Amino acid sequence: MTPHMTCVTQLASPATKQMYTRILTSALFAGAAAGLIAALLQLVFVQPVLLHAELYETGKLVHFGGTHVSAHPELPGFDLMRDGLSIVFTMLTYTGYTLVMVALMSMAEGRGAVINARTGLIWGIAGFIAFHLAPGFTLAPEVPGVAAADVADRQVWWTATVATAGAAMWLLAFGGNKVSYLIAVALLMAPHLIGAPEPDSFSGPVPTEIGALFAARAFGVGLAAWALVGTFAGYFWQAEGERAEASA
Repeated sequence: MTPHMTCVTQLASPATKQMYTRILTSALFAGAAAGLIAALLQLVFVQPVLLHAELYETGKLVHFGGTHVSAHPELPGFDLMRDGLSIVFTMLTYTGYTLVMVALMSMAEGRGAVINARTGLIWGIAGFIAFHLAPGFTLAPEVPGVAAADVADRQVWWTATVATAGAAMWLLAFGGNKVSYLIAVALLMAPHLIGAPEPDSFSGPVPTEIGALFAARAFGVGLAAWALVGTFAGYFWQAEGERAEASA
């Protein structure tokens, strides 16, 4: 057996395989459950607002004309193909998020942190701050038809903001000293002090009330979804650990 093969064999020890299995199992169950609930919440609360905004974007409704426009137009119903794929995509997306969270939970547990459903809720809130609140503080969720800067510029800023916010959450939780806390605050503030990409002018056919409602519901559903991700991840991580200990 070559030294390389010996190294691979050592890496693939039973303990390592058990850890990987625990991470994957916890993430799949927690992510799928949280993603399904998040998808249903989006269908009920977020999608109607998007469909309403699209009526103005396409010109079917005009809010600045001389006649009054109903705030409750008839919207398309449930579409099996479109909405079904949306549910599947949301479940896959949140499973990916949960996989990252569970991997970080395993690292935190190695540092002495207690991981269960209760502490998982805190992890979920931290995920919401990193992925929703931090970027949305300056670059709010937008409905179709509103004025916006270049997509590529916004994606770069959003990614950088999520990365710095995630690092800040970790430093606040595990830094353990004043320097770490100061760095975390600086990381949280930096993207907003620099500023997000903005359009050259503000214009668009969609009423501001619809844009505000969409942002509020996007934040609300996002908070609920991430709270579920963290709670489920903590629960399944603890349950899988107890199951592994019982079978050892």
